[in-house]
Amino acid sequence: MNLFDFFRTEDINEGVRQFEQTSEAVLLDVRTAEEYQEGHIPKSINIPLHEIFEVAEIISNHNIPLYVYCQSGARSGQAVESLKKMGYTEVKNIGGINQYRGKVEK
Repeated sequence: MNLFDFFRTEDINEGVRQFEQTSEAVLLDVRTAEEYQEGHIPKSINIPLHEIFEVAEIISNHNIPLYVYCQSGARSGQAVESLKKMGYTEVKNIGGINQYRGKVEK
């Protein structure tokens, strides 16, 4: 593992495809509420990074697949680490919406 592997994220477009094909999966947008309102991936739930611990109020099943994204992949990486520490087992950083090529909702 080199230094650049730490910053590497999944292709968000592939991550969204995986989310859509995974039963009961949750697509989690950890950007601010303002960023989310400006445009987000359909079916995503917004829980800003600074409120990530509130996810337990919405998602009680710690084994449910969580696909996490933000603007560039950095905040979603932090969120994934926090979620794992909270006991969530199927958590994946799919990167940043800035690389997303699909439909965006407002």
